[in-house]
Amino acid sequence: MTGFERGSVAARRTIVPILTAVLLAGCVVGPDYQTPILPVPANWSGQNPAKVIRPAQLSKWWRRLRDPELNTLVEQAVAGNLDVATAKARIREARASYRQSVGTLFPSADGSGSATRNKTAATTSGGTASDAYSQYQAGFDASWELDLFGANRRSVEAARYGLDASEEELRSTLLTLVGDVASSYAQARGYQARIQLARRAAASQKQTAVLTRAMAQAGTATAADVAKAMGQASSTEADVPSLEAGYAEAVHRLAVLTGRPPSALNERLRRIAPIPTPRLPIPAGIPADILLARPDVRMAERQYAQYTAKIGQAEAARYPSVSLTGDIDTSAFKLGDLGKNSSIGWSFGPALSVPLFNAGQLKAAVEVAKAQRDQYFIAYRASVLTALEDVENALVALRQERIRNSKLAASAKSYADTARLEGTLYKAGETSLLEVLDAERSLYSAEDDLLQSRIAIATDYIALNKALGGGWDGAIDAGKPEVVDVKTGARLASKP
Repeated sequence: MTGFERGSVAARRTIVPILTAVLLAGCVVGPDYQTPILPVPANWSGQNPAKVIRPAQLSKWWRRLRDPELNTLVEQAVAGNLDVATAKARIREARASYRQSVGTLFPSADGSGSATRNKTAATTSGGTASDAYSQYQAGFDASWELDLFGANRRSVEAARYGLDASEEELRSTLLTLVGDVASSYAQARGYQARIQLARRAAASQKQTAVLTRAMAQAGTATAADVAKAMGQASSTEADVPSLEAGYAEAVHRLAVLTGRPPSALNERLRRIAPIPTPRLPIPAGIPADILLARPDVRMAERQYAQYTAKIGQAEAARYPSVSLTGDIDTSAFKLGDLGKNSSIGWSFGPALSVPLFNAGQLKAAVEVAKAQRDQYFIAYRASVLTALEDVENALVALRQERIRNSKLAASAKSYADTARLEGTLYKAGETSLLEVLDAERSLYSAEDDLLQSRIAIATDYIALNKALGGGWDGAIDAGKPEVVDVKTGARLASKP
């Protein structure tokens, strides 16, 4: 029997009893995670519980704004946004960490080898003699930490929850991204409509000024009347630059959200399009739905689970640990002699480590883990309350803005009738210029308020879908790294 065979037999005699003990006595310390049950209202405020409550329609909700350009921008933002790319990288990191944790459950082995040329000098009575020789070495080391109290298993559990949390973080990022793209797009189209209105109103007021100048030449108006009419037209025109600046900021934000330079969409969005108009009303489901629909709530719950598992890690450190270690090594002066029985050495056996005194550090570590768990539980509860608040606020805002919009529409119609009548009377000399200017100013203000209300309805609709948890539900490839070649550098988003 060779030395290697004798070592294998001895190793089996040592390991088998220990493995049997592990199977019989192995346990996992620390609390097992259970999904918490949090109380939520049965219905939203203003919701009639007697009616059949339809679930929220969250899938591709932005398509109900009926704007093909917006649909394209959302898809491009999902593909090119840098926050999304960061969230994907975090998923890859979490997956790698999970695989690292799983690896601790299995034995590890290392091999080594060396070849050296040596020379030894020895002093004799006749002088100095030296011999040169070669030496070859090879070895194999193995170790396995027996997870007696579940420290490694809790580590794997925590890593699994951490991976889940990173995936929910990506979904939360996508939810925010889609909402921001839709909001910026609605703002951009709203600014375009308001710019058109301001220019149209200024042109109408200039016509009034031209008419007043003609009347002044005929002796039926004064120079002061002409100055007042021109002043009001200039005041309306003064709104255009600030509106243009707001439009530019919205377009720049859209470009950056899609992962492009700020000016990338200037030409593409220059063509005027109407303000996106949602189909209303929309079903909101019930409050309990957000526990499953909101990715930020699900992420907070996974983080709470992750830190619950970490308590078991800290608790297991207070108990003894056992590792199985072994090594085989061989050395020879000739390469062909490495496998000879006389040059092989081996050792196998368990190593026991027992924490005897650490001045309460390990117990304190458990208390730290429990305090962290409590913090994440509180964060989970807070995320649920925030989600409920977001939905309630969005529902109220959308409901009240729709009422306001109907009133503003009636107001704008009345002021339009007034301005038309005052203009007719002014041309006939039956009313004063002040009445005409006041009617034109009121009409412009009412129509601008109506446009802003339409923008608000669109943004409130967007906010409600975000609050309900509506985001991107398509496929996302998080496995591809951003840096595909260290020679070429980071991958950049391609142009459309």
